[in-house]
Order: sequence, then C-alpha cells, then structure tokens
Amino acid sequence: MSLFAAVGLCDTWGMQTLTFEEVVARIRTLGGREPRIVISGNSATPFVLVRALTEALETCRVFQLNAQYDFAAHRSFICETPFVGPGMRHSPMLDYLPMRLSLVPRLFDTVRRPDAVLLHTSLPRDGKVSLGIEVNVLPAAIEQTRARGGLVLAQVNPHMPYTFGAGEIPLDQIDGLLEVDQPLTSAAGHGSEEAATAIGERVAAFATDGTTLQLGIGLIPTVAARMMSGHRGLRVWSEMISDGVMDLDHAGALDREAPIYTSFLIGSPELYGWADGNEQLRMLRTETVNDPGRVAAHPCMLSINAAMQVDLFAQANASFVDGRIHSGFGGQPDFVSGALHSRGGHAIVALHAWHDKTDSSTVVPVLTNPVTSFQHSAVVSEHGCAELFGRSEHAQAQLLIEQVADPRARSALAEASGRLGLSELD
Repeated sequence: MSLFAAVGLCDTWGMQTLTFEEVVARIRTLGGREPRIVISGNSATPFVLVRALTEALETCRVFQLNAQYDFAAHRSFICETPFVGPGMRHSPMLDYLPMRLSLVPRLFDTVRRPDAVLLHTSLPRDGKVSLGIEVNVLPAAIEQTRARGGLVLAQVNPHMPYTFGAGEIPLDQIDGLLEVDQPLTSAAGHGSEEAATAIGERVAAFATDGTTLQLGIGLIPTVAARMMSGHRGLRVWSEMISDGVMDLDHAGALDREAPIYTSFLIGSPELYGWADGNEQLRMLRTETVNDPGRVAAHPCMLSINAAMQVDLFAQANASFVDGRIHSGFGGQPDFVSGALHSRGGHAIVALHAWHDKTDSSTVVPVLTNPVTSFQHSAVVSEHGCAELFGRSEHAQAQLLIEQVADPRARSALAEASGRLGLSELD
C-alpha cells in the first residue's frame, strides 16, 4: 500500500501527489534564463528532487546551505551559498556569499529572490508537514516564493522526523508532493578521541548549573557535553544540535521546563528518532535563533565554536583553507557576539593545536585567510586554555603561545610575536 493511501493524503486534504516525471515537468515550467532554486540543505538534502532538477533544467541558480549533493558535474548550475558544503566545494560555478547566517533570510526579499523551493519533509499530520531536521532559512524562502507565485515542492519521507515550531508548513503552501522512502544521512565522527577529550574537558569547565548552551557537531562538542552531564538546569539555544544535546537530555542535565531551541539537526539515526514528536524540541527560523540580541538575552550563554586557525591577535579562521573557501561564516560571528554580551556568558573557540595532514601549527603569527570571528572569551586546544577576555594584546599572544600552541610551534611563534610587537612588556 502507498504511504499516501495509508495516511489518506489525497482523500483527506486533496493534496496533489506527483510522480518523478511530473516533478520534472513542473520544474521545467519555471521561467527566466537562470531561475533561482532554494533547496533544503545539510542532512535534509532532498536527493530525489535534486535529481529531478538536474533532469529538468540545463541551467539555474541553486541556493543551498552545506550542500551534500555533488553539483560539480553540472557545470551550468551556478551554486549560490553562504555556507559551502562538500557538494559545492569543487564546483567551477561556486558563487560564495560571505555573510552571517542571521542575515541570509534578508536575501530572499531583496537581491536574491527565489523562484522555487525544493523541500524534504515529514509525512503530513493534521494538514501540515514538518521540515523536520532542517528549518534554517527555509521558512523565509517559502514565504517569498509564494508571494512571487513561484513553485514549492516537497519530498515527503517517513524517515524525516516531525518536529514542532517554525518548520510546520500547511499543505496548502506546497504545490506538490513526491513520495520517497530513504534513510537520512548521518554524521560521522572525526578527529582524535584523546585530543577531543582534553579539549572537551577544558570547554566543559566554563559550564555551571543553569548555563545556556550552543553546541555544534563533532567530537569536541560531544565530549564537552559528556563532561557537562553532571550539571542540572542546562538550557539550549543553538543554531544546530547533534547527539551531545540528546545525551544531556538522557542524563537529566537539561531543564525539563525549558524548550530546546535550535534551527537544524545533524547526527545519528538515534538523534532523529529522539527528535520525532519531541514536544520539548522547538525549531526556530535562522533569523530568530541566530539573532545576536536574542542570544545575548540568555544569561550564562556558553557558545562553543571550532576554528581551523587562530593567530596571535586572537583572530579565528573557520572558513578558508589556503585562501580558498571551505565552508563559511555560518553562525559563529552571530553567537560569538551574542555570548560576549550575555550576562556571565562566554564565547569559546576550540581547535586542535596541530594539523596532521599538513604537519603544521594551527596557531599562526597572523592569519593570511579572512577572519571569521575575533575577541573570544577563551581559546582552547588539547594543550591548554588561554582565557583572553580583558587581556592586553601582548598578554593574549603570550597565552596563546604558552597554553594553546603545540610545543613544536612555540619557539617560532615567540620569535614572530617579537617581530609583530607582541612580546610581553617588561
């Protein structure tokens, strides 16, 4: 039996369900030489709808955050994004937009108006579908596309959890549904467990009972969350969440009376199962959850972000590798700024002190790549923690060399600090 027959979709709501071929035909009706298509990103990439798009159009502008589908083979597709994923990183037509994530929704009603949106949603419930694990910038894109008479299509999937909040979309806002049955992609852990444990331990030391957390993806946030499991009354206001937040929930560390606020999820199948129908989890729009003013309103906000490089002026690069864009600003500048203005808040940057692939220090004299964020509360590596707030530039450089840098790099960094005028004052 079709899953649509099972839920009574056509009979109850009269929603039009489409075959793959019909989806291709609908997309072909889009006007303009380069129609702009906004697509669910991250682990919610709707791969079947994207394949329909590549069959329907010879050229278009694809707007997607952290794209997972490989667009490199589609050389006439212009890839627009403020956060580059593996699917666009090697595209010859990449059009990177340097922008704080909190400001991205403004693009859709100004300089980059969408003509269509391709979504990945849950099955319908009570006349709605849910954007599930990826809300992010999509509500703004849907609103602007509908206002312009554009096309909104959804790939509905029984594996997509139904989450509550800004991602609940009435069926009458969608022009057609395509049935799929595919597991969602999960995130694999990377990096050294030993180093991540050392870093996570130091990061967790900044948390107290009642702290509000921004925790991202990866081993370091997961380990840091594990180290916080003995706290109580923790709250979450985070651009994204992964398994670490679920683990804190299972450990009883979260405030049961406070919603868990986020905009998208990346993690394990267990995380997606935990999210499905979870009344405590509230999905917010990007322009809400990433608003630095709203972040700052939470007392004891602890923002934890990763970086690829930090220099002796305490500037962080989390976006570029060898002068080429690797990802983007994301929410880092939003949350760093917000946490610094929070009463009792901290903005922490965490990184491994040595990059094994290039056999080089991640603490450098001066960044040669564009800066992602600066003026953090502290920088943490597996070797130690440099608490920077209120320190002079001389003291900051000294702490970064002595507490954060790998021992193999310290001598050269000390010499560089002298040339830069950052040697400690007598």
